[in-house]
Amino acid sequence: MRRLLIITVLTVSSFVSCDADNNNAKMEVSNKQKVTELLKAIETGAGEPIAYINPTNYIQHNQAVGDGLAGFGKVLFQLPEGSAKVNTVRVFGDGNYVIAHTDYNFFGPKIGIDIFRFEDGLIVEHWDNFHEKVTDTASGRSQIDGPTEITDLDKTEENKTLVTNLINDIFLGANPDKITDYISTEQYDQHNPGVNDGLAGLGEALASLAEAGMPMVYEKNYIILGEGNFVLSVSEGIFMKEKVSFYDIFRIANGKVVEHWDTVEKLTPESEAKNTNGEFNF
Repeated sequence: MRRLLIITVLTVSSFVSCDADNNNAKMEVSNKQKVTELLKAIETGAGEPIAYINPTNYIQHNQAVGDGLAGFGKVLFQLPEGSAKVNTVRVFGDGNYVIAHTDYNFFGPKIGIDIFRFEDGLIVEHWDNFHEKVTDTASGRSQIDGPTEITDLDKTEENKTLVTNLINDIFLGANPDKITDYISTEQYDQHNPGVNDGLAGLGEALASLAEAGMPMVYEKNYIILGEGNFVLSVSEGIFMKEKVSFYDIFRIANGKVVEHWDTVEKLTPESEAKNTNGEFNF
């Protein structure tokens, strides 16, 4: 089945000549559904979702993947036959962006957060961040379980502002004493595999890293994206003495963060990058 998807990617020019009726039909599919179908095609080999990618303008920010559809196709070709598994658990959007939180088997079990940018109904840009899947976690929660329903749409901007201030004051260190202004003291469900639930669990984990001489440091935030009760923050920093990208998803309820998921991935050295688009560049 994967072979069909690879062939479709390599012969994608056939989609450019699709008639107007077919293009209109594709436009009726929501951007969230397009992303879900495209990711699932990695597992099933379905070729049709490739039509959701702009065939002449697809900017790739995963530094291990070459630019454009050709780079995407090359990675698919390298996957062992029948190995890929894709289960997208939560999807939310912000304007032209769609964020997908997915349980993968993609060259091994991983949790991924993907960001896609759309123009005129087609995907034109992609970022992602992967974390190795861990079965034995500190909190007993998996890295991806928990609520998926998008609520509080009227609070989207308020919740994005809350996370922006959380990142600036707490993660970037401007006002660390204000942590309870942003994170609930009653409920803080944690999905980072090395951190226990609650503010106490977070404090213990950070203290342990600092005592070991390996503090977790956020250096720069690049973008905040959100819809309703879900907000994603993309940042750069240092973890385990290595430069990394931090993708943090927060769930907000009643004006406070009550749940957190993340992926932390080592940055690819520029000398090893397969494209020149950078890992951030939003």
